[in-house]
Amino acid sequence: MARILIPLPDTDFDTTEVAVPWRLLAAAGHELVFATEFGSVPACDPRLLTGVIFGQLGADAEARANYALMRASTAFCQPITWAQIVPQDFAALWLPGGHAAGIKQYLESALLQSKVAAFTALDRPLAAICHGVLVLARARDAAGHSLLYQRRTTCLPKYMEALAFAISGWKLGRYYRTYPAYVEDEVRAALASPAQFERGPITLGKRGREEDARAAFVVEDGNYLSARWPGDVYLLSQRLIALLAAPQRTP
Repeated sequence: MARILIPLPDTDFDTTEVAVPWRLLAAAGHELVFATEFGSVPACDPRLLTGVIFGQLGADAEARANYALMRASTAFCQPITWAQIVPQDFAALWLPGGHAAGIKQYLESALLQSKVAAFTALDRPLAAICHGVLVLARARDAAGHSLLYQRRTTCLPKYMEALAFAISGWKLGRYYRTYPAYVEDEVRAALASPAQFERGPITLGKRGREEDARAAFVVEDGNYLSARWPGDVYLLSQRLIALLAAPQRTP
């Protein structure tokens, strides 16, 4: 059994990108440890539970059911603080995303970035999805480079972010535009070469499932796994489980 760290903001993380890996990783026998800035019990983006606009674009029924179970778990109700994170105590790190305003607490924290940088230096399994890739893009290694500088990666593609904004902007304003810059543009700027970025196939709504990964896309670069959006979360979780099963040092 491995201990896996999932840092979160107080609110507005993506329901699917946390609840689904929680279920799959726990079912595989791993221990999940959640962390928030001050140890408060977190909550997902509430719009994703009811449907973002006209009941569309939210988390699906399975993810919502997983979230309800997760909220009742001891680990979720007793998070540690970001300051209490000891990177060496964890065998893997999961960085979820989210796009509503509350996610900025997590994406912009210098303390959390320093903890993630220390974990990355251990060369242990690391998974990031959607906006979660920005944590790595913004964190710096000992040489002052982004943690993604020499990595192959994906993230939320620009076309997905722009399409969601176009569909919902008339009603929800900049709900789907967390920052003026697109996530993809910021991630690309952190890389040493444009060739390191992998957008993946064009995906317009179809999601990968636990038993069918044909619509999912994950980039694997050594111990680093990255994915684009909630539709990739099952495959990303399965790839992390496979990495953890490979021979390696586990705390």
